[in-house]
Amino acid sequence: MTRNLKSSLADNVRGLSLILVLIAAAAVSGWAVLAVPEPIVDRMLEADMRKQAELWQRRVILHMADPEATFEGGRIQPGDARALSLLPAETDVFLFRLLTSDGQIFWSTRPEEIGEYEVNAFFSSIVARGETYYHHQARAAFEVDGFPLHASGYDSSILRDIAEVYVPLMHNGHFDGAIDFHTDITGLRDTFIRRARLSLAVLTSIALLAMTIAVYVVFRTNRFSMDQMRQRNETERSILDEQLRLAREVQLLGELNEWLQSSRSLDELFEMVARFMTHILPAAEGSVYVYSNSRDVLDGCASWNGGSHKDHIHPGECWGLRRGRTYEFGTSGIDFVCAHAEPHDGRSYYCFPILAHGETVGLMHLRATTGTTQEFAASKRLAQTCAEQISMAIANVRMRDQLHDQSVRDPLTGLFNRRHMTETLRKSINASQASGQRLSIVSIDVDHFKKFNDTHGHDAGDMVLRAVGSVLEQACDGDEAACRPGGEEFTLILPGLSQEDVMTRAELLRQGVEDVVVRYGEKALPRITISLGIAHYPAHGTMPQDLLRASDEALYDAKAKGRNQICVAAAAAPAPRNPSARPDPGGAQDGDSGAAA
Repeated sequence: MTRNLKSSLADNVRGLSLILVLIAAAAVSGWAVLAVPEPIVDRMLEADMRKQAELWQRRVILHMADPEATFEGGRIQPGDARALSLLPAETDVFLFRLLTSDGQIFWSTRPEEIGEYEVNAFFSSIVARGETYYHHQARAAFEVDGFPLHASGYDSSILRDIAEVYVPLMHNGHFDGAIDFHTDITGLRDTFIRRARLSLAVLTSIALLAMTIAVYVVFRTNRFSMDQMRQRNETERSILDEQLRLAREVQLLGELNEWLQSSRSLDELFEMVARFMTHILPAAEGSVYVYSNSRDVLDGCASWNGGSHKDHIHPGECWGLRRGRTYEFGTSGIDFVCAHAEPHDGRSYYCFPILAHGETVGLMHLRATTGTTQEFAASKRLAQTCAEQISMAIANVRMRDQLHDQSVRDPLTGLFNRRHMTETLRKSINASQASGQRLSIVSIDVDHFKKFNDTHGHDAGDMVLRAVGSVLEQACDGDEAACRPGGEEFTLILPGLSQEDVMTRAELLRQGVEDVVVRYGEKALPRITISLGIAHYPAHGTMPQDLLRASDEALYDAKAKGRNQICVAAAAAPAPRNPSARPDPGGAQDGDSGAAA
């Protein structure tokens, strides 16, 4: 019963809507009958008057003996004037005027106008170009020549529709003048309007009747189909919205993965994460933490959408890290707030452990923004996917960094190897050439290194090399580079230092190595000393091999003078036959050999 009542009410509402539609249609039709015909009739009359004016023009021209001379001279013959004066009586024209090319009226049915000039702009801009000008307006009846005024006199409230047509006279493409016709179209216009309104009234009545029948039939036959279509459209719209949302998520995830895989450092990676997460999860404010190298704390790396991150948090402060899986706050009856989420305002949040190759490398924390709890809850799956992509990107960047370090680092001492030394020296020379900054090379060799190997073994020799490398690494700062080309040889690249500063640095290195005590087993190894050779750019060469050769020769001099001292290259040495070959600074003097790395 309730359903029938609702259906009846719905039918009544639909019927009322149909009546309102028909009333509106009738009102529009009435407006069309009353208002639309006048512009249409005016356009029809304009076309008719233009053609009629051309006929009047031909009639005027035919009554003239020499029309071209008449218009060019601006003077009309008496015989022509008599013929022209008969035109108003034989046509609907009550006033017409003849004008020269410059707009002077040289003949008119109103003699008082002869000699005046046409001052309207359309004469020179339209008529003079050979185009007919038409103008229609309502004027007072007393302005119409021959109109019976009777007792009304000069009553200005009596209006007549006047059409004014300027027809140009052209001869061989030259504008000779124009004829201005004035005619009363009031009766003709009223007749046309009445007929047009009658026709429109009949047509609109038929159309309204047909529309009423059609609307009623369509309404009665298609009501059920419309309901089904509406339901289907709503279902399809929801499916389409869901597909569009998924497509947008897939697109953003694809772009995120592409950008993350192209990042060259963790800092750049986390900047990309912050920018993308703002668009992927607009209903969540978040932050990312990554384990430090010591694995005892997590460092805050990035935040977005108004979120914030602490500099450091401990793994025990997050329930997600402690339990080893995603932690959701606000989805169960009993929840515990993570210590890193304090101060907490009761909003729901997720803690996603970031895993890579079975190892937890960090944490992604997401919290619902104000008023978006429902949307935030629906984004869990997408957030989980983002965490997985971020974890793989972090693992890739770290692996890339490790591989790069292995390719440029000496595995025994941790210093840069020969390959990186050559590349760094080449870049430093180019930078010095461009900026004019100073550059120095220091070649270093461990004195009597072969005795360490022969007396104490290769393990002791490796300890000596590691100890010397540690001193060199600690002494470098900024763009300075400590390298181990091979064996017991070391090289320092020192840009931006004066020669005095380089000597001071070399002396401090010599003293620092001399003060190192290396213990092997239960005993301390003999004192370690080094010899150093210095070469400066460009005094001792402008090519990498020239500088290395000059510093090696200075190193030979230091060894020849008794070792454990510093020598500076005297002058640039000539290029060797094989520039890529670097001589062993210790082999010829000491007979030393490097320990196996």
